[in-house]
Amino acid sequence: MLTSFRDLPIRRKLMTMILITSGVVLVLTCAAFIGYELFTYRSSAMRQLATLGDIIAAESTGAVAFDNQRDATEILAALKADRHIVRACLYDQQGRVFSRYPANVPDRDLPPTPAADGYRFEGGNLVGFTPLIQVKGRERLGTLYLCSDMEAMYERLRLYGGIAALVVVIASLVAYVLSRALQRQISHPILALAETAEAVSKRRDYSVRASKYGDDELGVLTMAFNHMLAQIEEQNEQLEKRVRERTKELEAANDELEAFCSSAAHDLRTPLRTITGFADVLLDPRGNIPPASAERYIRMIRDGSGQMNELITALLTFSRLGRQELTREKVDLNALCRAAYADLASEQTGRPIEFTLHDLPATEGDAALLRVVFTNLISNALKYTRPRTLAVIEIGVTEARAEGPPTYFVRDNGVGFDMEDAEKLFGVFQRLHHAHEFEGTGVGLATVRRIVDRHGGRIWSEAAPDSGATFFFTLG
Repeated sequence: MLTSFRDLPIRRKLMTMILITSGVVLVLTCAAFIGYELFTYRSSAMRQLATLGDIIAAESTGAVAFDNQRDATEILAALKADRHIVRACLYDQQGRVFSRYPANVPDRDLPPTPAADGYRFEGGNLVGFTPLIQVKGRERLGTLYLCSDMEAMYERLRLYGGIAALVVVIASLVAYVLSRALQRQISHPILALAETAEAVSKRRDYSVRASKYGDDELGVLTMAFNHMLAQIEEQNEQLEKRVRERTKELEAANDELEAFCSSAAHDLRTPLRTITGFADVLLDPRGNIPPASAERYIRMIRDGSGQMNELITALLTFSRLGRQELTREKVDLNALCRAAYADLASEQTGRPIEFTLHDLPATEGDAALLRVVFTNLISNALKYTRPRTLAVIEIGVTEARAEGPPTYFVRDNGVGFDMEDAEKLFGVFQRLHHAHEFEGTGVGLATVRRIVDRHGGRIWSEAAPDSGATFFFTLG
């Protein structure tokens, strides 16, 4: 029922709500009126019967006192003037039936003995017991029993019920006519907005505008909607222009990046060949270098050449990121972070590390590339917390904002850096520490930035010297 009502047109919804509201109010009002009348009638009937009982009791005192049954019967016969009195009787001092009305009423319809004095409703009738008291001496001579039906009350209830039903019908008809007229004041502006929104959705035509009806809240909403359409239309034009410009810029940037990487790889392999050749010379048995020194030189050269080869590989990987197509899918970042941390087990050996992974919301992106992001950031945190007695690494998400994607962070208690050098972190070959202090190629954070940019997000950092660092990033 709720679902079908939700799917009704807004005109019918408004009319239905108006009719239901007015109907409920009318029914409750009529019910309250009838209930009040019922309560007042019962009280009034009880008072009237009590008054009649006092009169009959006063008239019957003498007949009962002198054991004059004929007079008592005549007095009770006067009750026929009230058609609602169904039966009555007089009891003597011993509680026996002395006289009855009607004269032929059977004993089974009369109480065998008088009950407590007073009037009350029993079995759909109003019954009462009134004492017969002699004025002098206040001696009780007997009891009067009266029983009245409630037909008068039922007649009144039927009358009031008919009137209430008539009022509800007439009022409902009036409410229906008024609701048809009044609902247009609300439904017409909304329907105009809906038709405009449908046209925009189907035709992608942002030049259409909704008609405005009045200056109320719906009028303000219509103006805001039209203003939004105008802004979207303008932004679409600007966006198309920017897309064309950015496409050209990206093509040029990719060409430049590929040329840079090729050049960098060539320039790095040249000294690598020199180093390798020099190592061969040192290993020549005709050389006159002491063996201990020669071996030390050779190890240094080989380590340097390995580091340069690693740098070349990182540069080529960085270059490929610009051309690699994104494969977007739903990514479980919690499982991804745990796997990335496990991959770096060799960097955790022999160190006390407090690693905290808060619950991260799932996202849409390239799982392989996002794993590279977390692997680089966690490796970075492990490297720069090496001087700490206890390394503390925390991965989480900042407090959710009302708008925009979530902001993820990787925080450590490492050596940190000066915020004046923060932008240098994400450039290729940019390092803030000497190689003899912390190893690295200077390409890892540049790779992270490239991946985040390709996902439509951004990355930044906050740190202080010797106070740790935090890397924040979003994903579009």
